[in-house]
Parts: sequence; structure tokens; C-alpha cells
Amino acid sequence: MSAIHSLQLIGSKSFGGAERWFQRFSLALAGMGHPTEVGVRRDHELDGDHWQGLPRHALAMRTVWDPLSRFEVTRLVKRLQPDIVQSYMGRATRLTHLAAGNGPVHVARLGGYYKVAGYRHAHAWIGNTKGICDYLIRSGLPKQRVFHLYNFADLPPSGPPPQELKATLGIPQDAWVLMTPGRFVPFKGHRFLLDALARLPTTVAGRPVWQLILGDGPLKQTLHDQAKAAAIDDRIVWAGWQLNPDSYYRLADLIVFPSTYAEPFGNVIIEAWGYAKPLVTSASMGATEVVRHEADGLVFECENSVALSAAIERALSDEALRQAMAETGHRRAVREFSRDAIMQAYLELYHYLLQHR
Repeated sequence: MSAIHSLQLIGSKSFGGAERWFQRFSLALAGMGHPTEVGVRRDHELDGDHWQGLPRHALAMRTVWDPLSRFEVTRLVKRLQPDIVQSYMGRATRLTHLAAGNGPVHVARLGGYYKVAGYRHAHAWIGNTKGICDYLIRSGLPKQRVFHLYNFADLPPSGPPPQELKATLGIPQDAWVLMTPGRFVPFKGHRFLLDALARLPTTVAGRPVWQLILGDGPLKQTLHDQAKAAAIDDRIVWAGWQLNPDSYYRLADLIVFPSTYAEPFGNVIIEAWGYAKPLVTSASMGATEVVRHEADGLVFECENSVALSAAIERALSDEALRQAMAETGHRRAVREFSRDAIMQAYLELYHYLLQHR
């Protein structure tokens, strides 16, 4: 399979789950021997030393309507002449307008249920869930140009949990560690997590319960205030945003994912499986598509703090259940969500699109 030169474009200001996927995908593509360049928003967090030598192009991307920003993208594509231009989310996609024909193929990659009007001009569309693809087709995009590809899960080598991290974070050595990564925005459901923690016994199966939260965002102060008001802040570690959460996943006894129904996918789910960690997740749009209740995760009703608290307590109280869910989830990560399988599917799609442009 011949090498494919691609330009990966994103217009975000800062790192979150989608941006971390963008980084991991771009690095994986380059690691397979395919020339990969990234275009990011100038003078913001992604315009930094995150790319391990990949050519990085800083672009204005001021607004989706800014003609100068659109011209800058067009000029960059003309200069680089990539085979594929893959844009992520609204800003980068709206600023990318390429003629159909023998030039670069514009692929819009969607990880959410965005308004389709800003994406119609692309040449092909990738949805990272079947639900998103169905939505795109219902919205009038041509079925033969809509493609479903999941995100991949990291499959780290096995190893003992970093117990020294517990001491660094001030967590007792005998404590259960619940871990929840995610931006502090409403649909991630942190407020329901904190309410569930307030309902949860302080000890389960004779061990204290601590919550590790990875993230940042506009609701930070509101969530801190909620935790203090509920008198649970003394057993929560707010670890901030972690670009590389590897050691935190390894430390966790249970991954808790409390998003509202609006969560379109949730990389946390497949990352938990990749690390062979038991999972408690809400019945969000993404989770209901991929998680099998009581097989590879415990699924609770969205925005139901009582149900979340009960699911956490059940998981911590049942070692056989935790182990079975972790093992089943890990098998699925290897079989369905491995880096090699997903990246190979992307490359096959790229070749198909280049042959049928």
C-alpha cells in the first residue's frame, strides 16, 4: 500500500478528549510511514511542542466566516499538495473548501451530532459512531460517502499500578481509587458524579473510597464548590488536565464515566478497556452503542446519581464482577478497537477515496 500524504486540521484552542484523539491519530499515521502534517490554531495550546517532529502549521482560524482565515487554509493546501485533508469539527471544516476532482480529497471527521450545513461541502465524511453516521445520512449526505470508523484504544504493556503515585497524590495506600477523566463541561456529568459520591459510603468492603478527577474547564469552580458543600472534597483529588494519563489509568481500581445522554462516544470507555480496567458508565448515546451491561461495563441511567452510586458500590463490592468486566473489555479493545485495526481501516478508506474522487 503506497504512502499517503495527509494534512490533519483542527481549530481548537485547547486540549480535550477530541484534541487528544487528533494528536494520537496524527502520530499513529506518521508512525506507519505516511507523511503527516498538522494544522492548528495559532498561539493556542495545540500550537506547541506536542507533535514529536511532525510538521506543524499555525493558522489563524479566527472565525468560521473569516475570509482571510479561509484563504490561509487554501494557500497551505495548495503549497503542500497533500493527498488527503482531514478536518475535525466545525471551525477547521468550514474554513476548508477544496474543489472536487483530481486534487486533495477533503474528509470531514465528526465525533458529534453537529449541524450538517457546515459540513456539506466536504468530499466525504467519517463518523466515529454508527449513530453519527445514521444521523449524517438522515440529514441528506450521500450514503455512499459516509463512513463509520471508531476511535482506537491504547493497549499499554501490562505492569503493576504506580503505587508511589498514591503517596504523591495523598491517597491512602489501602484506598479504592475511582478515576474520571473529562472536560468540566455540562454534558460530561460531573455534577452527578459528585452527588453520587456524597451518597456513597466512605468505605466499601473495608477500604476507603477516593475519587481521582482528571480535567479542567469552565465548570471547575462550580464543581469545587459543590464538592465542598457536600463535604466530600477531602477524598477527591483534582489532578487537572493530563495530556498523558497513562499512570492515572494504571492506578485506578474503577473507571467511572458519568456523561449525560448527549455524549456522542467517549474515548474513556475504550481507554478503560485498553487498560483492562472495570468500567461504570452512564447510558449515553455512545455507551449504549458499544457497552454491554454487566459483560464489559455496568451501565446506569443518565443523570441518575442514586443509580450511579449503587453501580459504584456494586462494582467495588464484587471482585469477580470487576475482573470479568475488565477481561471482557480488554478482549474487545484488542479485537475491535486496536490501534492497528483502526489505522488500517483509515488507510484503506483513504486509498478508496483517492481512487474514487
